[in-house]
Amino acid sequence: MVNENPFKSILKTLEKPGGEFGKYYSLPALNDPRIDRLPYSIKILLESAIRNCDEFQVKSNDVEKIIDWENTAPKLVEIPFKPARVLLQDFTGVPAVVDLACMRDAMNNLGGDSNKINPLVPVDLVIDHSVQVDVARSENAVQANMELEFQRNKERFAFLKWGSNAFQNMLVVPPGSGIVHQVNLEYLGRVVFNTNGLLYPDSVVGTDSHTTMIDGLGVAGWGVGGIEAEAAMLGQPMSMVLPGVVGFKLSGKLRDGVTATDLVLTVTQMLRKHGVVGKFVEFYGEGMSELSLADRATIANMSPEYGATMGFFPVDHVTLQYLKLTGRSDETISMIESYLRANRMFVDYSEPQIERMYSSYLALNLEDVEPCISGPKRPHDRVPLREMKADWHACLDNRVGFKGFAIPKESQSKVAEFSFRGTSAQLRHGDVVIAAITSCTNTSNPSVMLGAALVAKKACELGLEVKPWIKTSLAPGSGVVTKYLEKSGLQKYLNQLGFNIVGYGCTTCIGNSGDIDEAVASAITENDLVAAAVLSGNRNFEGRVHPLTRANYLASPPLVVAYALAGTVGIDFETEPIGVGKDGKKIFFRDIWPSNDEVAQVVHSSVLPDMFKATYQAITKGNPMWNQLSVPSGTLYAWDSKSTYIHEPPYFKSMTMSPPGPHGVKDAYCLLNFGDSITTDHISPAGSIHKDSPAARYLMERGVDRRDFNSYGSRRGNDEVMARGTFANIRLVNKLLGGEVGPKTIHISTGEKLSVFDVAMRYKSEGRDTVILAGAEYGSGSSRDWAAKGPMLLGVKAVIAKSFERIHRSNLVGMGIIPLCFKPGEDAETLGLTGHECYSIDLPSNVSEIRPGQDVTVVTDNGKSFACTLRFDTEVELAYFDHGGILQYAIRNLIHTNH
Repeated sequence: MVNENPFKSILKTLEKPGGEFGKYYSLPALNDPRIDRLPYSIKILLESAIRNCDEFQVKSNDVEKIIDWENTAPKLVEIPFKPARVLLQDFTGVPAVVDLACMRDAMNNLGGDSNKINPLVPVDLVIDHSVQVDVARSENAVQANMELEFQRNKERFAFLKWGSNAFQNMLVVPPGSGIVHQVNLEYLGRVVFNTNGLLYPDSVVGTDSHTTMIDGLGVAGWGVGGIEAEAAMLGQPMSMVLPGVVGFKLSGKLRDGVTATDLVLTVTQMLRKHGVVGKFVEFYGEGMSELSLADRATIANMSPEYGATMGFFPVDHVTLQYLKLTGRSDETISMIESYLRANRMFVDYSEPQIERMYSSYLALNLEDVEPCISGPKRPHDRVPLREMKADWHACLDNRVGFKGFAIPKESQSKVAEFSFRGTSAQLRHGDVVIAAITSCTNTSNPSVMLGAALVAKKACELGLEVKPWIKTSLAPGSGVVTKYLEKSGLQKYLNQLGFNIVGYGCTTCIGNSGDIDEAVASAITENDLVAAAVLSGNRNFEGRVHPLTRANYLASPPLVVAYALAGTVGIDFETEPIGVGKDGKKIFFRDIWPSNDEVAQVVHSSVLPDMFKATYQAITKGNPMWNQLSVPSGTLYAWDSKSTYIHEPPYFKSMTMSPPGPHGVKDAYCLLNFGDSITTDHISPAGSIHKDSPAARYLMERGVDRRDFNSYGSRRGNDEVMARGTFANIRLVNKLLGGEVGPKTIHISTGEKLSVFDVAMRYKSEGRDTVILAGAEYGSGSSRDWAAKGPMLLGVKAVIAKSFERIHRSNLVGMGIIPLCFKPGEDAETLGLTGHECYSIDLPSNVSEIRPGQDVTVVTDNGKSFACTLRFDTEVELAYFDHGGILQYAIRNLIHTNH
């Protein structure tokens, strides 16, 4: 049903010397004074609504809601949003392509044209996240790790290569090219699209929560679950609540010795405290001119850690300079600037600024930022460097929690003696065993990468060394980093300290840190030591970096090098030496730390546009290992039932043309009973596959050797593995077990303690539904679709929580799971719920009788009943629930449209 766009009268032509760039929907042509005062990020939503308005999926009323943002945003109104493109990364891209292949089969079975299942918007799929650090401290680490990855992941890579041929409108960037977010920033980001002569702002939703990195380039982008991304790929508008926008004013300039990472950790803590979940944050003020594009991207990247949907930096001259640096053509840059100026979406700080409306305001003078790190368990627990030693000792004392390990006083100075490759060695609480320059956050930023290299140079010249048992690694986000580290002549110093390049992709930050040496691992476990990892990543949740590092600190790349040299996090850099130099002289932190001017000079002379052009020209040609992969032709995938990587999931089994309608819950047992801050890392399978887990059992039954288990991430295309890995996190605290830590639960009717998967399967075989009880911020962290798909496959029908993180709640809806919120001031404990009850939730069988956000009553078998808020937030979400999920809705919709 395609209607004429009611806004066609504001379609204008954008002229250029000697011709035209194309046509565009002109916001100034609406002559509405409210538009000029809108935040820039809201203008992007407005333009999308106007351009896509058909009075069916997007209505004139939706456009008016956005224009009247000042009045409508506080009321949490719903709007549809159609992003300009979708970004998939390897691990999350595989299930998306699996689901597309499955949908083709389902379409075929229902008598529709299966070839209609194609992405309707451009899809960029970057194969990254595939670097397990098996080989470190070696000149040939990149090649060796890459060969291992191709051996382990050949099947997955071949499947994606098949997808790039089978589906139209899908670009696949081969493995070894870099981290998806950096490739997006340096190469894929359009800023402004020109599609068949129609100009419009670039906007993107991606299947990784750090998609927000692109906000630093003035492109509106954020992470969604794979489920939402698939719907967007299929032309469904994303239903979202029109967000509030926090205006964040920056002034001043960073002091000498302060890095972009220090700024990011400061901003993260400020915004977490302010409360920005579900909101946009938009940066402005005269301090903007002091922030390079890479600094902005570093702040934008951390949006999930401070909880915002976006951390947005509108396009200005700094953006245009970066586009030039990264090899975009003069013609393209001219088109981008002309379009954004014409549509009043460009910020020119040389002109008087119109005062914009924001929902709330924050301000930071950059001069107030000081060196810091964050940890030991959460990204927003910032510790100023000067307080770090005292804070570390407090963490050893404190009771077990986000800032505590409860180590008895008499054990805190314990020294574990061990032998490392024939040499005697010692380990203490707080000793560093992993030091990694990793992840998208920092590896796009030349100032901190070259800053780390300068620290290495000074340290080497003074004769400092890193202890050989510390696992050191450097994983740049793109090949450009290697080029400028080599051009500067500094890579050799990083190598000398063991920071060899191990590959281009996410490594330690995603849990791919590889094994710690067995002697070190034994010393940690046998002495119950709190060992530390220091990484330049963005996530340090428990159990994520490595099972044996209980303390994990986020730090700038130069600080990662400094802590590797010190060998412990329990050091006061101000007063204690970092080590002893070659002449027996004590070397202090200040002796190896570069000035901002030193860093700026190296950046200026070493980071050149040709490096970006050469790197990304090579990407499009692939690499020998990728090019040699042979893949089947044909648009329907030939499923291999023996495959442990790619498996046809059961989502569409016995699907009919009629929607199944809403479902309530009757006499359901509680599968798990949680407290606050359960992250998607706790729920979703991530990191290595434990040898005693249900997933390991499944793989061994199919003849997979333990050394070939690979990671959960690499097996995301196999629902059998992923269902078994759901809630398999070793740090899970389940109240049904009385506070015991580990991936087990109680089978209520027998009292048996088993793995979560085994209990869930037993309930399924008994025909019994299950629910989950949880505290605040359930599902915070990465936008993992398996955190919703896994529970659905385990038979979970509802989650009752104090509050949900935005993406996870919508993913639960997409998989047909009912999200319910306790009433304010209530939770399982105040209501006297133990989790040993049976739960019933009565919902009408006709979807038209359900309203978004209505109250529903939950009744237990021991006579308790309490009201909850039904967290289907929009009419569209209710439609998904009626159809049994978002993908089923999309298939039925496509068939109806084609008929």
